[in-house]
Amino acid sequence: MKKTRILALLLALIGILLIICFVYYQYNVSPIDSTSNANIEVVIPEGMTTDNIAKTLKDKGLIRNEFFFKVYLKLNNANSLKASTYLLTKSMSLDEIVSSLERGSTNENVIRLTFKEGQTISDYADLIAANTNITSEDFINTTKDRTLLTTLINDYWFLTDSILNEEIYYPLEGYLFPDTYEFTTDDLTSETIIRTLLDEEEEKLAQYKEKLENEDVHSIITLASIAELEGVKDEDRRLIISVFNNRLAQGMNLGSDVTTYYAFNEEMDSDLTSEMFNTYNPYNTRSSEMAGRLPVGPICNPSISSIDAAINPEASDYLYFVADKNRNVYFTRSASEHEAKVQELKENGDWIW
Repeated sequence: MKKTRILALLLALIGILLIICFVYYQYNVSPIDSTSNANIEVVIPEGMTTDNIAKTLKDKGLIRNEFFFKVYLKLNNANSLKASTYLLTKSMSLDEIVSSLERGSTNENVIRLTFKEGQTISDYADLIAANTNITSEDFINTTKDRTLLTTLINDYWFLTDSILNEEIYYPLEGYLFPDTYEFTTDDLTSETIIRTLLDEEEEKLAQYKEKLENEDVHSIITLASIAELEGVKDEDRRLIISVFNNRLAQGMNLGSDVTTYYAFNEEMDSDLTSEMFNTYNPYNTRSSEMAGRLPVGPICNPSISSIDAAINPEASDYLYFVADKNRNVYFTRSASEHEAKVQELKENGDWIW
């Protein structure tokens, strides 16, 4: 019996140690600041030692621990870091940083831009303006240029005349795929950036092309953009799309707060008012006048997982959902069930507001 207890204790200690190691590993490989898009120049000269590379990255605020960085290199057999000038960001994971150093920068005029899932064209424009010679106004105006838009509709199968609707804020909203891209700064133009992101969107949508050609692509991307901001987990987004489809089928309004934020250009952490909810806007699905209707267009640029959720939603009879402060989503079938769940979240201190 005593030996059994000792063995159990040892196993428990080993388990705890493994958990600690896992957490420590994940902490050190994760980005320093996933919200930062600012480029940080890192110069790695010929002959620089691994110790000095680690120190440089630490001093630049790109890694958390010099010792862990060196261990990581050994564990991943990363022995050929190339001398060059790099543009790195704090939103890069350790794996991305090491991959860049292994790949090397072939052109010192290369710039890296990370467009994040759920961001808008306005966010994109600010990022571009902060890191290139292109102004935000130039980029936005280019995305609205009717001559260019007509050409793009002819060039990309997933773009339709729906994006030319006069009520749409930004015609290409939803279609510029969020990812990390490298551009050569020499003669960089807004159109070059736009086409690069559309090329990536085309590549990502290729697997769905046959199905989407028989669907309203604009509606699919619009639904995906709402689900991107309403849910975090893929399974939640599939059910969220199901709720929206069910409400549309019954002639109900979607009642999505994130569309109201977009409609009135409000920050997501600001308070919405009853006046906003009751004001008609072609994006505002809280308005009763939007019953049975989708927003006129996407409200952000969604991830491929959200697009997949919009193409392949779960089947359900849910009509309501609500998220708590931890972004857990709860689905209900009736208004009374929904109100009861909201009250429960408030009483338990889990209400998002």
